[in-house]
Amino acid sequence: MPEDHSRRVVLPRRTPKAPLRQVARRLLMALLVLVATVFIVWIDRDQYHDNAGGTVDLLDCVYYATVTLSTTGYGDIVPYGATARLLNILLITPLRVLFLIILVGTTLEVLTERTREQWQLKRWRNALRDHTVIVGFGTKGRSAVQTLCATGLTRDRIVIVDPSPKVIESAVAEGFAGVVGDATRSDVLLRAEIQRARQVVIATQRDDTAVLVSLTARQLNKKANIVAAVREEENAPLLRQSGADAVITSASAAGRLLGLSVHSPSAGAVMEDLIQQGSGLDLVERPVVKAEVGRSVRETDDLIVSVLRGHRLIGYDDPAASPLQSADRLITIVRAATPEEPDAAGKSGGRPARPKFPGGGISPMRRVDE
Repeated sequence: MPEDHSRRVVLPRRTPKAPLRQVARRLLMALLVLVATVFIVWIDRDQYHDNAGGTVDLLDCVYYATVTLSTTGYGDIVPYGATARLLNILLITPLRVLFLIILVGTTLEVLTERTREQWQLKRWRNALRDHTVIVGFGTKGRSAVQTLCATGLTRDRIVIVDPSPKVIESAVAEGFAGVVGDATRSDVLLRAEIQRARQVVIATQRDDTAVLVSLTARQLNKKANIVAAVREEENAPLLRQSGADAVITSASAAGRLLGLSVHSPSAGAVMEDLIQQGSGLDLVERPVVKAEVGRSVRETDDLIVSVLRGHRLIGYDDPAASPLQSADRLITIVRAATPEEPDAAGKSGGRPARPKFPGGGISPMRRVDE
């Protein structure tokens, strides 16, 4: 039997009702239909004939309603009056149909849910463009997602890929779309629409897996910005050769932060604050505004750390950084925006909130190369 690929993509949805509650609700509805049928037969009981003789009492009405709703009847109790037959046509027959619908409601609900999921999946695929694919939703993947969301990326623009169904269920519960499967396989990444993604974050548990995912992702999308994490620094060059644009060595980065914290706990706290978006100070990349073109780095109001010119990253103290050009992008340190302030991208029309430093906004720090 071929695998149903569509069910490997899980989209956020409303919280389903408890199964016992759904069964109880259906039983209650069926009981109400039965009671309504008994009442209709009872008020017109004089126009019914019982082949066993005697009048039609309450028990006979319940019996007639039960066999009529569940089957086509046995013919031992039949309506002979015009009013009784008319009520059977107009009321009891629709109630029989409703009763059967309630009984097969589970099947109908499953078919309806499947149709709704397929329609939702098709609509999601057609609308998904320039999104972010996160491969691996462990500690590194979750931290990356938190940072992306803090910088303004909405949850509907993020797709999580992980081989664990439980992990994907957790991601979906948080409002993300998820794909269950091995990201080293191209068909799994295609379900995440990676061919139309703007950026890919690879946060797998193993370095060799990260290399294979990077190779597959680059083959499917030549233009995406691929950022990957590795445990061992010696594997970073291999990952770059596999197609990753940037490689983060998690073990080395943690070690550097530990060493810095030992030497200076305050400096370590500042560095940790910088890499945690949304609180305290944030590192932000932004374009050069018109008023800054032709000016030196020190003449700007923001605390500029580096200047990105083409593919070259220039330190703020490098003479080549000045004067600023219109195509440059600036790496700056800003104060995390509050809800009343514009965010890091200046979506409210102004500049990001920024810390004030003497000397034209430039602190006396020097660039430290790795």
